[in-house]
Amino acid sequence: MVSRYESLQNAIEQELEAYDADAFVHIGDRFDDLLRYCTHFSGPDRDYAFVYGSGQSVLCAPRLFGEQAEREFIGDIVRTDHQQNGSTPVIRAIETINELTAAARILLPSHVSHRVISVLEDDFEVCTTDTDFGRAQKTSNERTQIESVQTAAQHGMAHAEAILAETEVQQDTLHWKGEMLTTERLRREVNAVLAKQGVQDAGNTVIGAGRSCSDLHFTGNDEIRTGETVLLDISPRGKSGYYADLTRTFVVGIDTWTRTAYDAVRDAQDAALAALDNGEGTEAKAVHQAASAVLSDHGFAVGDVSVGMYHGTGHGVGLSLHEAPSLSSDELLKAGHVITVEPGVYDPEKGGVRIEDLIMVTQSSYENLTDYPRCLVPSSR
Repeated sequence: MVSRYESLQNAIEQELEAYDADAFVHIGDRFDDLLRYCTHFSGPDRDYAFVYGSGQSVLCAPRLFGEQAEREFIGDIVRTDHQQNGSTPVIRAIETINELTAAARILLPSHVSHRVISVLEDDFEVCTTDTDFGRAQKTSNERTQIESVQTAAQHGMAHAEAILAETEVQQDTLHWKGEMLTTERLRREVNAVLAKQGVQDAGNTVIGAGRSCSDLHFTGNDEIRTGETVLLDISPRGKSGYYADLTRTFVVGIDTWTRTAYDAVRDAQDAALAALDNGEGTEAKAVHQAASAVLSDHGFAVGDVSVGMYHGTGHGVGLSLHEAPSLSSDELLKAGHVITVEPGVYDPEKGGVRIEDLIMVTQSSYENLTDYPRCLVPSSR
């Protein structure tokens, strides 16, 4: 079986050939997910360099991060010693390129800063690429890491659902353990469970109630009332850097709009999953179109609207919470793509409903990496 490093190496070689380049260089910090994909190195919040040339990959790490780099780097060589003491990551990259190969033309990711490119242009002809080097197609090991983070998210969801099931109604607001339950209090409870599971909430535990469900990224504080939808979108990040993504919607006390909206979203998710039945080769936007058609049949608008579904049906998940492929694109899905399927409908005056599972595309179909029931009325599990 081809390892992730071998897959990356092959992808870089192909891109170098396509651009007639001699070496690939990437310079960034630990917040650059493509750099983390190329190196598996999670260290510092200041720039460091990755260089690939003549079949070898080199991580130019800061000296104080040398041990961590040796432990984490999936490539060939870690360098912390440089000819010029205190030299910048760009100078270190230039030194390394010259040691690896007699390079005239080098390749960089298109999002590298102009400052970096301008320095490199003094020594080389520079070209840029938008490729992700096959990052969207996950290996079996990457799938395992994502699945483990999804399991942690499910533990957090189960705790939140149990809390909602245990609440008491006092003057239309929900109370738990003698105090009013708010979205912030519920978020802290979820995040505590995530921490115990060994993953980071990464600021991505989105919980809305009633009107705030219509804010797709609500992390504020709101009272939770009876009859209002409570939308929980839990997207933690594991130690290896991979994200998961899980959304469920609950309500204590159901009205007609909530039931209608929930049934529509559930049916839309079923239709979207059915569109994935053939697996690899499925057009990504066909999944969105399938969900949209069902929502329209249920009477909900889709697209640039203020009431209905105003987001795509899904996106890729990996080292970034949102990465390729988008389920609104013309791209053909490939085996190994890990995507969300998350239709939703929202009414700023009434609330919002979204259901989200994490899916892996296979050659002949798909696998659901989520094992959490879809249920509107909360219960203890």
